[in-house]
Amino acid sequence: MAIPLIYNVRSIQGRFSSTLVALLSIAGVIAVLVATMAMAKGFKKTLVASGSSQNAIVLRGGATSEMESSLELEQIKIIGDDPRVARDSSGRPMISAEVVVIASLPLRATGTDANVQIRGVSQNAFVIRDTVKLLKGRFFTPGLAEIVVGKYAHETYRGFDLDKTIHFGGIDWTIVGILDAGGSAFDSESWCDANVLNQAYKRPENLFQSMTARLISPESLKSLKDALNTDPRLTVTIKSEIDYYADQSVMVSTLINVLGFLVAGAMGIGAIFGALNTMYSAVSTRNREIATLRAIGFRERDVVISFLLESLLIAFLGGLLGSLIILPINGYTASTINWQTFSHMSFAFAITPDILIQGILFSLLLGFFGGLFPAIRAAHTPIAPALRGL
Repeated sequence: MAIPLIYNVRSIQGRFSSTLVALLSIAGVIAVLVATMAMAKGFKKTLVASGSSQNAIVLRGGATSEMESSLELEQIKIIGDDPRVARDSSGRPMISAEVVVIASLPLRATGTDANVQIRGVSQNAFVIRDTVKLLKGRFFTPGLAEIVVGKYAHETYRGFDLDKTIHFGGIDWTIVGILDAGGSAFDSESWCDANVLNQAYKRPENLFQSMTARLISPESLKSLKDALNTDPRLTVTIKSEIDYYADQSVMVSTLINVLGFLVAGAMGIGAIFGALNTMYSAVSTRNREIATLRAIGFRERDVVISFLLESLLIAFLGGLLGSLIILPINGYTASTINWQTFSHMSFAFAITPDILIQGILFSLLLGFFGGLFPAIRAAHTPIAPALRGL
């Protein structure tokens, strides 16, 4: 027969002060762990949201990012002529040959310089990336030194205001619009005409770094990839836009997770000692209770399970409290360096149900290790000596 759970609940209530210490230490660990995982999840979500299953991105063969890629205009025309690339109402291929540079501009908050990613695009950019909308102003005029900035870039950098002029690449650029890319990485970028950007940085006009193409269907990606890989005129890498941006997120999200688990692990050791102290204290003050339970017929196994459940209950409450404490940061916008592009990128913390579940499971793990040895000690409490004082 198992010891009733109400016995453990009343025991926790009777030792509220010591229980609170263990509960708060576990809550702190879980708050840090959930915040770290939410940061990594938010970073990845922001990048993945930049892609569309309908789009493919083409890079130079062997390149893993736009920064290390180059494509000639002739190659772009060959790819654009492929029947698997969608056409607009005028029969023109829905492609955007693009250039990416990094400019150093001052932050609004501190005035110190930070890297912003400038993307040179074609007029098709808004058609291909239909999730990107104009929040204010207008699109840039092709051939002119005009630029549209993402909403996060607008909030992050000084001078990124409508109708203002900023200087980079040796020329002055007029800000004519503000973009809303739905929380994707494009919200941290600034877009301008690719040919003007090439001229500003004295690059060949027929050289680009990537090409984004709208496909006739997501299923046509494989056949397009096979066709491009067997074309002797081309040496390119082609990926789904979603896969490309997911790959871009791996380095930073992995680093955040590793550092987060190291910190949470170190704190977790402290939380385990807190739980051990609480449960050993409970055992030492309840020798007579435990002996009485054994005397009336409860087995050692029942005592072990009872004390483990008590420790797990404390841990569960701590995990729940830690999750509730950190929950308000969901959606909070932060910034970090995207190590694939070396540019500043804003993203929102994303606390999802799976992260909360992992946090609670981790708290239960702490509770298990914190309660195991005290539970074993309680089960081996000598009955006769403990009952002599009754």
